Amino acid sequence: MRTYLDHAATSPLRPAVGEVLAEALLAGGNPSSLHRTGQRARRRLEEAREELAAAVGAEPSEVVFTSGGSEADTLAVLGSRWARPERPRLLISAVEHPAVAEARAHGAELLGVDDEGRVLAEEVEMLDPLVALVSVMHVNNETGTRQPIREWAEHAHRVGAWFHTDAVQALGHVLVDFHDSGADLMSLSAHKIGGPVGIGALLVRRGTAVAPLGLGGRQEGRLRSGTQPVALAQAFAAATTMATAGLEQEAARLTGLRDRLRGLCLALGGQLNGAQDAAPHIVNVTFPGTRAEDLLFLLDEAGIDAAAGAACRAGVQAPSEVLLAMGRDEAAAAAALRFSLGHDSTGADITRLGEVLPGILGRARTAK
Repeated sequence: MRTYLDHAATSPLRPAVGEVLAEALLAGGNPSSLHRTGQRARRRLEEAREELAAAVGAEPSEVVFTSGGSEADTLAVLGSRWARPERPRLLISAVEHPAVAEARAHGAELLGVDDEGRVLAEEVEMLDPLVALVSVMHVNNETGTRQPIREWAEHAHRVGAWFHTDAVQALGHVLVDFHDSGADLMSLSAHKIGGPVGIGALLVRRGTAVAPLGLGGRQEGRLRSGTQPVALAQAFAAATTMATAGLEQEAARLTGLRDRLRGLCLALGGQLNGAQDAAPHIVNVTFPGTRAEDLLFLLDEAGIDAAAGAACRAGVQAPSEVLLAMGRDEAAAAAALRFSLGHDSTGADITRLGEVLPGILGRARTAK
């Protein structure tokens, strides 16, 4: 039996969500059709939209279903750029997920961060009335560091810019309240919280007129085209309700596991990356004298799933851009591992890691 410590990449489907999904898949119907079967599908879709909105502090009309967090990020960033041609500047933090970070190819400028990965307070001086959008992620996907998103939303609004936050890693682990956050745009994803792959959402505050990126029927708030995946939306809503209903207790449980994991890594000479008060489900650690690729191979051989950076960078053997932005050198950034916890993580997972990690580190340090 394998030990799964890669929930930040994808979290196993919750059994109860699987039941919702299986039943919904059999119901059928295109929610854009006018016949009764289509209208029943429409009703299920809108009920899912209402359930999701209620769980994250939004209005149903503010929920735009997407194929996942990356599409939501793209729609937020490029949709804002295209909607506001009179404001040619985009500002993003230097530690964003690739779905936002690659906006640098479209002229986005970086907000620098400190050694814990938080945006530097003095970077507020970069804001001016030419900025269309400021994007700062809620919880970093590699280190778990949390950003003061309400403050950055206020900074953005002072110069008339919109504010976007990628909250994919925040949902289900820290409090997510769209209206209270001050954000105009917020990205979410289902499969990080035990929902299905292939569904996410962009929350769009009323009055934020993002430009659509594609052609077609504009089914989702006139922003996204394509037949809506009703079953996936229902499963996403169910997963979100489950992940947020007992958030305080689950966060406390994961914090206990995370602190055990941190202690294990420190006892083995690891150097933690990220803030002390990071989200409760992510531990990023550098083991000097090793390479992450060697460690991952040996961990996999021992039946343990972990990661080195964002899953969307899988297969790319390069130092973490997030850690480089935090001031780590290339050797440290190339030796960093990410362990991440989720709804089915237990103390036995940490125990198992503790049994094999010392030997794995020894082998990795002698690897050629």
